[in-house]
Order: sequence, then structure tokens, then C-alpha cells
Amino acid sequence: MVSLKDIAPSTQNNINTQFIILDKSKTTTMEGQYKTCLGVVADETAAVNFQFWQNECEAFEAGDIVRLTNGIFSFSRHNNLVLRAGKKGKIEKVGEFTMVFVETPNMSEISWVRDPNNSNKYVQPQQAVIISASMP
Repeated sequence: MVSLKDIAPSTQNNINTQFIILDKSKTTTMEGQYKTCLGVVADETAAVNFQFWQNECEAFEAGDIVRLTNGIFSFSRHNNLVLRAGKKGKIEKVGEFTMVFVETPNMSEISWVRDPNNSNKYVQPQQAVIISASMP
């Protein structure tokens, strides 16, 4: 299980973690057929915005402790950075109400840039700075 503070944007479904749902927005319908809602989830290290999709919107509530398997942290259709199960992932309720958590930092609100050494990877801007030194 990875801590939320250790996730980074990716194009792969490879995040296995556990968190508590702190808040969930009203369900909206996209393009007349897809239901979605946004939530804030957290563990003991960080928080992140989570996108619920279709039946997930009604299946989970604030206070639920959820395990995410093969999740993805990437940009949504609205260019927001969100954690979600995606097509290959799975979320399941494993408990409720009792979990230590923090509300900051929110990993969705951090600026990310492509890693200059690996275009398939994102890093926080201070990690992208390459220091070069010359010998006198």
C-alpha cells in the first residue's frame, strides 16, 4: 500500500492505497449519460481529490474507509488532477469512521511537471531542477 503523499501523476493504473472519504460533492451527469462526483479523501500523510464514477457515486459516503486497487492519479476530462479507480482499478469499502488522517497537503493542488529525465513521469517542480557544477 502506498501513502497518498507518495503518489505522483501517471498514465498507468498502479496505485494501491487506503483512505477515508472526508467529503463528497453532489452527483452530476456528464454528456447526458455518465454520472460523476468529486470527493476529498485522505490518509495519515496527505489528502487528494478523488473522482467517483457511475455507481461509485451512490455506493460511498463521507466516513467510509476505502481500499483502492490499481488506481490512477491523472488529469480528468476537465484538466483537474484526481485519483480514481479508472477502467482497470477497483474500490471497495473496508470500514468506516475510524482512521487517522490529515487534510494537507492536498496532492491534487500541487504543481507537477514532466520529469526532464523521463517524459512518462511527473515530479514536483523542485525535484525537476537539475544542478550542474563545474570544477575550477
